[in-house]
Amino acid sequence: MQTTVFIILGLFILHWYASLFFQSMFHHRYAAHGMFTMSNFWEKTFHIGSFVTQGASYLSPYAYGVMHRLHHAFADTEEDPHSPIIDKDLFAMMWRTRKVYMDIDQEIAVVGEKFKKGVPKWRSFDRFAESRVTRLVWVAIYVLAFILLDAPWWLWILIPIHVLMSPVHGVIVNWYSHKYGYRNYDVKDTSHNLFPVDLLMWGESLHNNHHKFGGRPNFAVKWYEFDPLYPFIWLMDKMRIIRFKNNPATQYM
Repeated sequence: MQTTVFIILGLFILHWYASLFFQSMFHHRYAAHGMFTMSNFWEKTFHIGSFVTQGASYLSPYAYGVMHRLHHAFADTEEDPHSPIIDKDLFAMMWRTRKVYMDIDQEIAVVGEKFKKGVPKWRSFDRFAESRVTRLVWVAIYVLAFILLDAPWWLWILIPIHVLMSPVHGVIVNWYSHKYGYRNYDVKDTSHNLFPVDLLMWGESLHNNHHKFGGRPNFAVKWYEFDPLYPFIWLMDKMRIIRFKNNPATQYM
């Protein structure tokens, strides 16, 4: 029993950090903000990596990128896709975010060209990865894994989190990082930094810093802050998987 619990919790932790790695690095810092460039080969590789790690909660990098640009442009206003100022609770915010995301993803939303320019598009892959059948297959894989591992009943609560992993990550940042924490900068929105050392969210909760310096690949600014994803991005630049557009050591400093 103890070994089973360790295996299931280990798989959960792996899913949490692997899926968020792609969401933060590829969807957020690349698709939405264009902090670095990459070849078409690597772009498609990261699309596939996002699908493998996000599973049932796969997010289209195109729809995510456009929606996140809208968030920065209209933060904490009626046009913001997600804001604790506008929505009464986090479930209402998640539902409204889903509506905005779906409208962008289905390309029925009227969005200015500046919000779509340069955002990576692989729409045929998105349609496959986001199809109802594909998502249900992923759910079946999660359930089957728990059955084969003979998971104790109390660990089954993790299944919904596996299924909704990407929205769970999003709500932690977009709800809690706009309500709690500390602020280094007096920006025109409610963004806060949840943690000075953000080991839980790959640096995404250094949100106030990010809203101040939207194009800076390192979300840590103060000496006591640490963005755990940035060293991996720096290494990928050295390996020429990606290329920084500007010198990340001095950008916006």
